Amino acid sequence: MTEPEKLTLSNVLWVVVIPVLVGVLIIALPVTIGPGLSHVLGAASVVPIIFTFGLANMVVLAVPLMLGLLWNRFAGGAAGFLMGSVYYVASAGLYTAYYSSKYNFFSDVSMLGYIVNAMLIGYIAGSLNNHSFKFKRMLGASLTAAITTGLIQFYLNTQIALPVARAMAPVDLNTFLLSVGGMIPMLIIGFVIPIIAKVMTWYGIYPGGHS
Repeated sequence: MTEPEKLTLSNVLWVVVIPVLVGVLIIALPVTIGPGLSHVLGAASVVPIIFTFGLANMVVLAVPLMLGLLWNRFAGGAAGFLMGSVYYVASAGLYTAYYSSKYNFFSDVSMLGYIVNAMLIGYIAGSLNNHSFKFKRMLGASLTAAITTGLIQFYLNTQIALPVARAMAPVDLNTFLLSVGGMIPMLIIGFVIPIIAKVMTWYGIYPGGHS
């Protein structure tokens, strides 16, 4: 068995310092911006939505998308089921508690969309990419999966969700582009994840790679 390379200051920087700084930044954003739940359901600015709840939703979709591109459609779909289920339970519980159980968001079909779409984005991307490491194909598969699931979630949020949520999410260009699950967050996922995946292939960081 070969010994791993010695720990260096560079290792400490990349595996400790930078991840800690990223974690602090993720925690600091919602604390600094301070979005109340009124923002989530459609009040003031869209910026807090994107950098807090939108960011969480993007991570939930980005993980299965990444696995779909780098591994296969089944890995992407399975990861989506796990990530989407956690997000569904957390979100439905949060909103139900906020309304003092007046509304049961666990029965909100639009919430189930987070599970379904997390599964779909990984499965669609994995199916279309089909183990290819060509960037154009990865990008095309990623954008197709992201736009498809974004449209589904937007429809659920604006047409199927509980009336209290739909009333605070008017259907306009601003909502369509910038809301949680709107087109701009989904396009960001669709563009960024293939880039990250491609860089990972350069270093063999994927199932079957050398790292």
